[in-house]
Amino acid sequence: MNEQDITNAVKSVLDQMKAAPAAEKPHVCKCKKHRMTLAAANALIEKVKAKASEMGVDIVAAVSDKAGRPVAVQCMDGAYIASFDIALNKTYTSASLKMSTAQLAELSQPGQDLYGIQFTNNGKIVIFGGGEVLEYDGQIVGALGVSGGTAAQDTAIAAYGKEVFKEVLECL
Repeated sequence: MNEQDITNAVKSVLDQMKAAPAAEKPHVCKCKKHRMTLAAANALIEKVKAKASEMGVDIVAAVSDKAGRPVAVQCMDGAYIASFDIALNKTYTSASLKMSTAQLAELSQPGQDLYGIQFTNNGKIVIFGGGEVLEYDGQIVGALGVSGGTAAQDTAIAAYGKEVFKEVLECL
């Protein structure tokens, strides 16, 4: 297909959608509760950083959209340099596999079905805790990645972020 063929195909689909009765037209959500916005990502990160401070942990917190693309990343003073990439990769892992990285840790142990998965996707798959899927009304909106503490600390902070995510969206 060349550029003109693609343009014509898109135009044809759009014309068909315009001609369809209202009941058959696909729903296009205009609210911001089912997509990750910069405002939502930053608000969530602020809550997550506050929790990390309470726990005495300097973290990097990252939020991605549902496709695993980064929306916001913040580094607390004193966080490890390596935590930046790890936090981003935790969001990618959770978004792309639709599960927490803690859950994936169990499924990727020797003898389990996903053993070795961390060697796929150019090494972007993380198999220890700190990554969580973010949902609203049963729909995946994005993912949160936390890195800087122990696996248990990162897991607890990310779980807190998942827990308060709905509250964050409803305050925007």
